[in-house]
Amino acid sequence: MFYRPEDGHGLPHNPFGAIVTPRPIGWISTTGAQGDNLAPYSFFNAVAYAPPQVMFASTGVKDSLTNLRDTGVFAVNIVAACQLQQMSDTSAALPHGTDEFAAADVAKALCTTITCPRVEGSPATLECRVTQIITLQGNSNFLILGTVTGIHLRDDCLVDGRFDVTRFQPVGRLGYRDYVLVRDVVDLARPGES
Repeated sequence: MFYRPEDGHGLPHNPFGAIVTPRPIGWISTTGAQGDNLAPYSFFNAVAYAPPQVMFASTGVKDSLTNLRDTGVFAVNIVAACQLQQMSDTSAALPHGTDEFAAADVAKALCTTITCPRVEGSPATLECRVTQIITLQGNSNFLILGTVTGIHLRDDCLVDGRFDVTRFQPVGRLGYRDYVLVRDVVDLARPGES
């Protein structure tokens, strides 16, 4: 099968989200004039080491985007398998200004380098300052870039000096209504590494 996106795919469901998988989920927390916000974004990833930087994309002007435009900060909370349902609950279309932490019964903790809440108990949280908001092609598509200013790691996820993802099984986004839990890790050296 081949199709041009502008012509449509002719399938019952759009396959694009199922092609680029698995995608990590950035559970983005922000705060603003109307309170705190928490929402999952599967167009998310790390993009640089020094300084550490991340990106996520928003389709539409949502509370997360409004808040980080006002404050210049956001936190990326990594989603563990045990948080899958709560993460999904925070994606509900709730009235503007609703605190998803409260609506989904997600406990808050304070960030250290920014004035923004984070998810208490998240295996890792990246505190970020916005560096760029780029308007993408299409109807209300935005790319948000941020520099990481602080990192929280849950102590039980550190094993022999390494952040061990099998301790919490991160959630990844597939296509449609599908998710994946990371349970198996394959150690593979690059050519020339010992």
